[in-house]
Amino acid sequence: MITPHIVDGDLLDQKVEVIVNAWNRNIIPWWLLVPQGVSGAIKRRGGYQPFRELGRMGAIPLGGAVQTSAGRLPYKAIIHVAGINMLWRSSKRSIQSSVVSAMTLVNREKFNSVAFPIIGAGTGGFGEEGALELMLEAFTSVDSSATVTIVRFRRSPRA
Repeated sequence: MITPHIVDGDLLDQKVEVIVNAWNRNIIPWWLLVPQGVSGAIKRRGGYQPFRELGRMGAIPLGGAVQTSAGRLPYKAIIHVAGINMLWRSSKRSIQSSVVSAMTLVNREKFNSVAFPIIGAGTGGFGEEGALELMLEAFTSVDSSATVTIVRFRRSPRA
């Protein structure tokens, strides 16, 4: 059973080996999508290389996960999870399966630390508190030695 650390901030500022990107089923070409949320931030700061790799992987089952390079970001990899369906909606199943699928990759690749956004809270329309609760429930069924952080997105105040 995993008890994640929950922090407020920006996913891309976390000191971890790998981050999770709440993605879609990879049916629509990545370059047709308007950059939003975590994916938009990754494209702006990390470049397009992870999404080019993602585009070559084909469809991802709902709740599934795939791994790409991190582009210009300082991580060992990015794990992309299919947390939303073709109607751009998340569900209990898609959120919880995304957590389990991502952690399966974390364990397989022996990553020591991972940071998750709240899957399904943004574009998926599930809502932050409800999606976070479902993620925490999913982590109770996962074993891992990795340190897990869940990041509630909060813009940093401007100086």
